Amino acid sequence: MKKPEKPANEPLRIQTLNQLGLLDTEPDPKLDRLTEFVAHVFCVPVALISLVDSERQWFKSKVGLDACETSRDISFCGHAILDPGVFVVANTLKDGRFKDNPLVTGPPYIRFYAGAPLILENGSAIGTLCLIDIEPRTFDEDDIKVLREVADKVVNEFC
Repeated sequence: MKKPEKPANEPLRIQTLNQLGLLDTEPDPKLDRLTEFVAHVFCVPVALISLVDSERQWFKSKVGLDACETSRDISFCGHAILDPGVFVVANTLKDGRFKDNPLVTGPPYIRFYAGAPLILENGSAIGTLCLIDIEPRTFDEDDIKVLREVADKVVNEFC
C-alpha cells in the first residue's frame, strides 16, 4: 500500500480547511442532496464528500457508509487531492498503490474509486466528492465531466 503524499501547499491547504469551519459539523441537507444525487446517477453504493485534514479524512456527507472518518494514511482521497483532475482507480486489486489497502482487503471492500478534488479559489484542494463501488468499473470522459461539475457545486456550497 502506498500512503498518500502531502501536497506542496499543505500548510495553506490545512489553514484554508480550518478557516471554513466545516470539520466535525452537523450534516448539511444541501450537501446530502448532492451526495445522494451522484450515488443515484452513477449507481454506486457509496458516495462521499470527504474533507482531508492533517491526520484523517472526515466525511461531511455520506451515502452507503457508516464510518464518519478514516485515517489519511489509508485514504484514497488523500491521493485524489494531489492533482486537480478526477482521480480514478478502475480496479483496486490491479493497482499496486491500493491492492493491499485495508479498505480494499476488508470492509468496505473498495474495488472502484473516483474522486473529484474540491478546489477552492486559492488552489487548495480540501477534500473530494468521491464514488466507491464494490465492483471494478469503467469511468469515461462524460462521467468525469459530470462528477467534476457536481464537485464544483459542492465547493460553491462551502463558500
